[in-house]
Amino acid sequence: MLNKKYFEKLRADLLSYSEKRREVIKQAGDAQHAAKKAIFALQRDNLAEAKESLAKAESLLLDLSKKNAKDSRIFDEGSFKAALEEYTEAVLFKQFLDREPIGEIKTFKLDSDAYVSGLCDVPGEIVRYAIKAATARDFRTVTHCNLVAEAIIAELVDMDLTGYNRQKFDQAKQALNKLQQIVYEVSLKQ
Repeated sequence: MLNKKYFEKLRADLLSYSEKRREVIKQAGDAQHAAKKAIFALQRDNLAEAKESLAKAESLLLDLSKKNAKDSRIFDEGSFKAALEEYTEAVLFKQFLDREPIGEIKTFKLDSDAYVSGLCDVPGEIVRYAIKAATARDFRTVTHCNLVAEAIIAELVDMDLTGYNRQKFDQAKQALNKLQQIVYEVSLKQ
């Protein structure tokens, strides 16, 4: 009546995936936390802590990618995607702070969605950095922040984003609006 061997194989596959998924959720959560710590350290100009946290996030994500290379379903897990997005944001924000061109992340291959999601979060970090600069009366940095955020938005506009990334793009535009307000207010005080 039923092909018992097939159902045993199916059950074993689902159980195996469930075990992998639990490990991915834990490890991806740790990677996401490390990337968040890196961003926080970068905002405080603590480069040593930022590098350490970025290296930890990268190591965890590379390990997950290698361990699960044969089961691509893992890479569709929300926890893995969230960790990649946060890591991308941290690396791109560091590129900005290092005055490097914001661009490709060469440590491992990212899909376009993860990259764009992370990129959309960078203007928010730039706004926080600009506020810190404005408070220190470093108006040159505030102007640089505005130029970079505008350049990011200009690139994103041409991508015809939909779904989740469209929402992220709208948040990036809101961050740019805040930054433009900061630039305006700073210009009144000069």
